[in-house]
Amino acid sequence: MPKRLKTENRWVPKDRIEDRKIMRRIILLLLMCLFLLTGILAGCGRLDEIDRSATTPAPVVVARGETVAGDNGQEQDDDETEPELQIGEIVIDTTQERAPVKVKGIYISAYVAGTPSMVDSLLAEIEKTEINTLVIDLKDDFGRVACEMNSPLVEELGSVKVHIRDMEGLMEKLQQRNIYAIARIPAFRDAHLGKVRPEWCVQYSDGTLFTDKDGNAWVNPYKREAWDYLVEIGIQAKKLGFQEVQFDYLRFCTETSMKDVVFDEADTQGRSRTDVICEFMEYAYRKLKAQGLFVSADVYGSIINSGVNANAVGQIYGELAKHVDYISPMIYPSHYGDGYYGIDYPDMHPYKVITAALQDSRRELHFAREGQEHMAIVRPWLQDFTASWLKHYIPYGPDQVREQIQATYDAGYDEWLLWDASCRYDWDGLLTPEDAKAEADWIAQSRAALPDAEIVPDTAAAAPTATAVPSEGARVPRIEEGPVPTGSAGPTVGAYIGD
Repeated sequence: MPKRLKTENRWVPKDRIEDRKIMRRIILLLLMCLFLLTGILAGCGRLDEIDRSATTPAPVVVARGETVAGDNGQEQDDDETEPELQIGEIVIDTTQERAPVKVKGIYISAYVAGTPSMVDSLLAEIEKTEINTLVIDLKDDFGRVACEMNSPLVEELGSVKVHIRDMEGLMEKLQQRNIYAIARIPAFRDAHLGKVRPEWCVQYSDGTLFTDKDGNAWVNPYKREAWDYLVEIGIQAKKLGFQEVQFDYLRFCTETSMKDVVFDEADTQGRSRTDVICEFMEYAYRKLKAQGLFVSADVYGSIINSGVNANAVGQIYGELAKHVDYISPMIYPSHYGDGYYGIDYPDMHPYKVITAALQDSRRELHFAREGQEHMAIVRPWLQDFTASWLKHYIPYGPDQVREQIQATYDAGYDEWLLWDASCRYDWDGLLTPEDAKAEADWIAQSRAALPDAEIVPDTAAAAPTATAVPSEGARVPRIEEGPVPTGSAGPTVGAYIGD
């Protein structure tokens, strides 16, 4: 007979008590295992969430009309792709960080950029000066891309004409010296596309291709395929190491023969020239900003104060400034006609011309800024070449370069670019890095001491164009009249659009 133990008032077999102890231990162990397993699973779920959040890809950019498959296997329209993606309640910003640079730069052609000895010589001079930026042709004025690109579209169009064989090496040199790299991309003047995609280009009523007096085709800005092509080159610029994309020739051709050109209503959809140029810029800005690029636009200086010129080229200064990070008016003194701004011969008075043009710029943007959260920083193109084709001109050297830079500062702006198609710059007109820093500090202090009225035009001032009227009998700048320096980013001499 088994032994029995007294428990309270009951007698319980000893072996049963041992069984109960074992069962309690088993149950306790199971509970502990279950608790531990629950914690592990919860932790894995959190880690998975974090991992998915950290590796969320940037939006996929595709051509209009194309589609991409989403995670659910359904097609998503490209126009719905935004720089923000939402996962549950967590919003993830896929726009890459952009670090702004206060630019003091020069232009160099693809040929110079692709010649190591020339690059090394330029960099040796740059190290002695305040220059911190290079604007480099990634696509030249004839539509040829300057280096190899990993782009099926660029390859399909056969756009590459290699000038820069070692882009990686070039970018390493610039990075080592903290030089900001801007990719210049001429937009709508493109002789190459005229050969391989004439249907994207401007045509006459009989379907023949329009070409300008130099034999270059012009892309039809109403063609959305052309927009995606330009954006694709911009995306490739980022992959190559550029920090900014600058669009030049962001306009319609203005030669008189354009009057015979016909634009299909299916393309225009009732939009004006200024409408479509602004739409393209807004589209490109959204796409390229999401890639972490800054975006800038070159515009005619004369559009700042001329509605006639603005409508002819398709550039409205204040509107374009809403869709770029930087706007660069080409305000070369040589490109203003005699009498403009009340100056007999503008090329001979660089300080006066730059001051007047940038005062107009400040006034125009002041009015355009109303109700806007974003407005571009002004970064003008200045003249570092001698306009010897003019009847009344002066040689441009260090003094004339410095006068223009000083005028830029006096007008309230801090950034500038120098243009010379031959890439021969007057280094003696530039400050050393140390002197430039001291100057910047002094400018900041002097501006801080000024009342706002000294910087920002009075809202009660006259209409923006009022001060831009030339003196009696003066010629307004004409566009596309006279010779142009080879590869010039600016308009031709003494420009005016239409009569």
